[in-house]
Amino acid sequence: MSLYRDRGVVLRTYKLGEADRIVVLLTPGHGKVRAVAKGVRRTKSRIGGRLEPLSHVDLLLYEGRELDIVSQAEMIEPWRPLHEDLNRLSAGMAMAEATEQVAQEQEPSEPLYRMLVGALRTLVDRPGPLVVASFYWKLLSLDGAGPILGSCASCGAGPPEANLVAFDIGEGGTLCRDCRRGQAVSPVALELVSWILGGQLAKVLQMPASATTVEVTNLAAISLERHLERRLRVLHALDTTT
Repeated sequence: MSLYRDRGVVLRTYKLGEADRIVVLLTPGHGKVRAVAKGVRRTKSRIGGRLEPLSHVDLLLYEGRELDIVSQAEMIEPWRPLHEDLNRLSAGMAMAEATEQVAQEQEPSEPLYRMLVGALRTLVDRPGPLVVASFYWKLLSLDGAGPILGSCASCGAGPPEANLVAFDIGEGGTLCRDCRRGQAVSPVALELVSWILGGQLAKVLQMPASATTVEVTNLAAISLERHLERRLRVLHALDTTT
């Protein structure tokens, strides 16, 4: 078996046998990796605590036929606030779940890795109400499903003729009154989405919770689920009003 080193964020773990765990990781050099961490459920394990969900670790792994094997794991960033605060933990797991669905096994994914690490760092330092939603919108864009926002995605009408009142990611984005389907959307919510995708993310992340941040979050969730064609389980446990 060949040996390789990479960094990674633990997206999910589940039990294997009496003492092992399967660890699902997002790495920049090898994409999504599924690996066995042997003996980590034993109390004397040296690396068990370093392979909890949302841990950011430096890894040494053996390449296996179906599952790789974790040989070493060293913590890069402990991110204790993620594990000590239920709201932060839930938000981080919501982003990890979406990442797992988008990431491809054995395909380098440096941009996705950097985006997830940056979002988790933001969640640790300044956990505003739009961290998860912003990550979802950027994830859609990174996965080739960035929405049309300045004109009608169906008929092409743009300002000032277009009265953009709805949003449907399946149709490509915003829709005018004549073409409307999907979700109703307010002008201020569309403006926030355009800021997220247009280089004003820092401004968005400083905003307090409001009816508009809830609207943007709900729209992001609906759009990402439509794109992935599956329900995001962790997201629906979040209270998006806080």
